[in-house]
Amino acid sequence: MGNGWHEWPLVLFTVLGQCVVGGLIVTGLGWMAASGKTADRTRIIRSMFFLWVLMGIGFAASMMHLGSPLRAFNSLNRIGSSALSNEIAAGSLFFAVGGFWWLLAVLGKMPETLGRIWLIASMVLGVVFVYAMSRVYQIETVPTWHNGYTTAAFFLTLLIGGPLLGALLLRLSRTPFNGATFATISGLALLATVVVIVQQSVSLASVASSVTQASALIPDYAAMQTWRIVLLVVGLAFWIYPLLRRRQPHTFSLALGLLLVLAGEIVGRGLFYGLHMTVGVAVAG
Repeated sequence: MGNGWHEWPLVLFTVLGQCVVGGLIVTGLGWMAASGKTADRTRIIRSMFFLWVLMGIGFAASMMHLGSPLRAFNSLNRIGSSALSNEIAAGSLFFAVGGFWWLLAVLGKMPETLGRIWLIASMVLGVVFVYAMSRVYQIETVPTWHNGYTTAAFFLTLLIGGPLLGALLLRLSRTPFNGATFATISGLALLATVVVIVQQSVSLASVASSVTQASALIPDYAAMQTWRIVLLVVGLAFWIYPLLRRRQPHTFSLALGLLLVLAGEIVGRGLFYGLHMTVGVAVAG
């Protein structure tokens, strides 16, 4: 039994990947809204550099989970028939297409119309990437993962952390944007997360193997989920509270809020991996 931190490479890969997808969507919309404002677009593109840094960190962490990073390309051998191969392929395609768009844009070589189409394609590929991630864990022999809570949790991370990351990058670029809309999305996603946590906690009592009950896998599960919610609430408050007072959040507040949200989602993802159990036997952490 454990809290799932033994799977820290996958924790970082999934959490960072989902936040980057959400961050790209928000900053991408900001870039498209700044049509005709060359200076604003230039600053937005420069700030988007951090998206690809975070995505690179996520992929580097995921390679550590493969045992031998030099054999990473072997994970692509079964595209179409393996959920893992599909995930790696979708993530690589998102990284390549989105990263190449950014490179051409920062060099000033991206035409207006093509840039919009390419950016939208990158956003769509990001959503496909997150969906492919969730499919990896839809394993019939792992009842604690084989449910809708897994898919919901992955997309809720995108909706909570992604907009906040995007807001921080747009703030760094000194670009005006409708932060209240994206803050509302993150706030609603937080409420949905609480609902998912409560419903899943109740459902764990009915999941058991011949060895143990799912609710016994992580003895302090409820306490850790409570701390996770606290981190998420406080993190988003650093963004939402200034907006409620009709003020623009400071960069420091957004950065601190993002760190707290990432910490909360990392705790939640660790609990997710800690709930791993197979039919007939429980796998200890």
